[in-house]
Amino acid sequence: MTSVDDLWYLADEASQQAEQTYHRLAEQHEEFLEFETTKHVTRRRFRTVAARIEANGAPYGAHTLVQRPDGALLLVRHEALGLWVLPGGETDGDETFREAAVRELAEEAGIEAAYDGLGMLGRVHFRAGGHDTWGVLPLFGARATDTEPVVNDPDGEITAARWFEDLPEDTRDREHLETWREYNR
Repeated sequence: MTSVDDLWYLADEASQQAEQTYHRLAEQHEEFLEFETTKHVTRRRFRTVAARIEANGAPYGAHTLVQRPDGALLLVRHEALGLWVLPGGETDGDETFREAAVRELAEEAGIEAAYDGLGMLGRVHFRAGGHDTWGVLPLFGARATDTEPVVNDPDGEITAARWFEDLPEDTRDREHLETWREYNR
């Protein structure tokens, strides 16, 4: 008996959902920067992210690019990744991406912010063996109204939250964040 590999089908369905999500977000927001990145992952990880993308178009949920008035950017320390990252995460239930970004910012950094709209919209391509798919990464721009971060992450993944004028070398997607900062000066 031959086993059928359904990963190609899942990848195709995920790509279709990503396309719909991308266009919906692009139509809802007037001005934002775009970026692309590619990640080579294991077959198992590919299946996980493809299933997330198939559900709502986004492998990682939504995140916030939040700045203080002096231009410093808020990052949180994700210990499992060993990196500084933007606060954010997956949607819960029927949450919109923006609602998820607001909730995650409160949980991971305890910061309140005035949201300006979509700051960046990324296309994250995933490859594993002969399979590929992609998902959307919405990054909302915001201005801090509260500047003292307090971590209260219910998942325990985030161990610190700090403001950075100069981004640390171990910042995920550092080059894209630097581009956004330059654009917004």
